[in-house]
Amino acid sequence: MITIVYAGLLAIIYAVLTARVALGRYKYRVGLGDGGVPELTQRIRVHGNFAEHVPFALFLIFLVDYSEYSPIIVHVLGILLVIGRILHVFGVTSSPNASFGRMVGTILTVLVYLICAVLLIWKFLILRMTGL
Repeated sequence: MITIVYAGLLAIIYAVLTARVALGRYKYRVGLGDGGVPELTQRIRVHGNFAEHVPFALFLIFLVDYSEYSPIIVHVLGILLVIGRILHVFGVTSSPNASFGRMVGTILTVLVYLICAVLLIWKFLILRMTGL
């Protein structure tokens, strides 16, 4: 189960992002929402975007892992996801507008989705054609 390594790494990143939101709320004395504070809005969106994309991507990687694809493929998918999410965090944190990190991070995350989708559909078709 290679996926657990990447789940652990991404969980650490998520914990850091959660702490950043909590510290921002404390700093700006905002209990709910963003209080109209642009820096807090950024922190909340970075955290939220991570929470929106990582669970699904990890689930897909887990399914590829469970489908007994090469460990190299699973590691490549995990590494792409971790790098993509880190780039996205830095990209959105550095600028609320379009940025290199945000763009490349999004592309890498979507690439993980697409590679997993193709691998999983391919595995299904192979299993059906061979009668397994």
